[in-house]
Amino acid sequence: MTWLRTFGEVVRSGLTIEETRLEPLLALRTAAGVALVIASALWLASPAYAASAALGAYSAGGATFQRTWRPRKVIALGAGAGLALSTFVGYLAAGRLMTFLPLLAVWAFAAGMAWALGSTAGIVAATTVGSMLVTITLPTSFERALEHAGVIALGGVVQAVLILLFPIRRWGAHRDALADALAALADYARRLRHDPTAPFDPEPLMTARDAAAVTPSQARTRPPVLHGPRGLAERIRPVVAALADPDVGAPAEGPGRDRARELLNAAADVLDATARSVRHGTPAEVPPGTADVLRVDDKDEVLEGPARQAAERLVELLHEALEIAESGSAGGRMPTSHGPADARFLVRPTMLRLVPVAVRALRREFRRDSPVFRHAVRLAAVATIGYLIAAQLPLGHGYWAPIASVMVMRPDFHRTYARAVARFAGTLAGVTLATGMVRALGPDAHVFGALAVVSAGLSYTLIRTGYAYSQCFTAAYVVFLLGMGGQTWEQTVPERVVLTLLGGALAMLAFVMFPAWETPRLPGRLADWLGANGRYAAAVLRNYAEPTRERHADMRRALLASREARTAWQEAYDQAKREPVRPRGLTSREAEEAQEALKEFDRAAMLMESNVPRADSRSASEAERLADALEADTAQAAIDVREHRNPEWRRVEEALHTWESTTAREPSPVLRHGAELQKRALKDLTTAVSRTPLEQDTGSAREEQRVQAAVAAEGDGSAAGHRGG
Repeated sequence: MTWLRTFGEVVRSGLTIEETRLEPLLALRTAAGVALVIASALWLASPAYAASAALGAYSAGGATFQRTWRPRKVIALGAGAGLALSTFVGYLAAGRLMTFLPLLAVWAFAAGMAWALGSTAGIVAATTVGSMLVTITLPTSFERALEHAGVIALGGVVQAVLILLFPIRRWGAHRDALADALAALADYARRLRHDPTAPFDPEPLMTARDAAAVTPSQARTRPPVLHGPRGLAERIRPVVAALADPDVGAPAEGPGRDRARELLNAAADVLDATARSVRHGTPAEVPPGTADVLRVDDKDEVLEGPARQAAERLVELLHEALEIAESGSAGGRMPTSHGPADARFLVRPTMLRLVPVAVRALRREFRRDSPVFRHAVRLAAVATIGYLIAAQLPLGHGYWAPIASVMVMRPDFHRTYARAVARFAGTLAGVTLATGMVRALGPDAHVFGALAVVSAGLSYTLIRTGYAYSQCFTAAYVVFLLGMGGQTWEQTVPERVVLTLLGGALAMLAFVMFPAWETPRLPGRLADWLGANGRYAAAVLRNYAEPTRERHADMRRALLASREARTAWQEAYDQAKREPVRPRGLTSREAEEAQEALKEFDRAAMLMESNVPRADSRSASEAERLADALEADTAQAAIDVREHRNPEWRRVEEALHTWESTTAREPSPVLRHGAELQKRALKDLTTAVSRTPLEQDTGSAREEQRVQAAVAAEGDGSAAGHRGG
């Protein structure tokens, strides 16, 4: 993509209104926390003090809207504590430039590295850098600085108390994640009615699994309905795929296909009903007639072999889903397994136990080629350089420039540029709106305080509709706060617009000077996904060879690793498509074809998973050799893709040939069809990546053919020239 097209896409993305469900009650509660802090400070102290005190309440409240599975009150307390600490530490060094700049650089670098822990940690850490930059406006005494830090921390405490006293949709985010996963599976079942080979995006299931990880204290209060449906969704996924597949499931046409469509439609209805039950905590209601469809009787004689087994298994799982939804909505206790507490739920470390986890995550990202490390370096450089540049300008509030840079910067190119555009547009609209109201109403601290609270509430309400629209009211909120503190609009509005533009420009320039492009990493991401898919497919095959509980657990772990690798590839691929960088190693078309090949390979493994024998059942020992060959070849192919060589599948072809020629009995139809699909997908992958203009020393077969063709052409041309002479 050219730079011109990139900027057009950036502007569109930055100003796009995202269609999302608004949460006005949450915004009202959070704005009430800001109002309590401002009103108390106005009553007990002064307008200037109230403006400073509102920082903690507003920023801590904004942190609670981030996508996180920890309790909102914990996020509010953590954000308030971080803001207070950065304010106080910043004051200790703010008296001298030689001490403040190194501290600012180190703090900004640490805030950038916080992205290794997730987006919520990175965003909250960025707000603490902004708080430190504001410390130059604090009073010049140790006691007053400590007092202001305490008030900022109190803002987080106020927000946490309001969350505790007025809970709104407790466990709402967790319910939504699980409901979204069930709804995505329902959509998949409906698409299978018309397209038996439709792809399935596992991201909703991954999000639901992430939401299911809880601390021991959370596990004691988690609603029963959040315990079981995710596991059911995981088991239903391969069953509906196997039922719909015309080679191993229902026939392509005829009564069997009609019966399969009935079952898939009923499955979608049940899953949608379960999703609504989980989301709203109400009894599951399925459409009339669904229960009749889910009876396995004489109608199912049209389905034979694996298709009938899949139908029976699907009906069993759907009835179980309805039972879980009904028991959860009624508030009853669901059966739980015996054993250690951490064996009954996915464990999320508490805040104290998170420290070693955080250290390991930071250590993994502490390398030059890491996007997080590069983001941290850019953040530190821009914060200090922006502060120095703004300090030389004949404008007050120079800290607005580095704050704008810090708040728009993200580890990837597109979001950084889109947020820079959105912040400038939102700031321009917000300060224009606020300026008109300030001029019309005149100086009144209490009126400005009320308007600041209203602006905060609107900012919270629109926080998920787009950064530009939320930033519009954030800018108005700042203007009203400064007006409440006694500063006129002539001092604040032009400065904020100019300095915001400067900060956005610095953020954009920083990414160009020290980029972290995903385009060159695509071959590595593809190789990681290929290797993980190979291990997952091999784990499935080993369950056919020796179906034990340990191997079932290995298959589950391999599936999760494959999904993580697929997500990493998809994120990198989506970012690369929006980068103004020429493809390196994989063109867009080749990357798309390779992606489709691996998706088909993954679908084949999923089909085989649907018919994996249960523990202690009859095994297919021939599958062990194929599993070893598949794992070895995909591991070597991952190295070849990473090093721009053509992958080969000799071991897999030999294992399949040996299996077909020496097996004593007919293998499972599902297993045989899955192996054929995998072989075809691997050949498609080779075709996709071998068309890449590979830069390698040893040369690939295709490159050798090109060279030979060129030499032959030259020879023909020379011969023709001699003949012509």
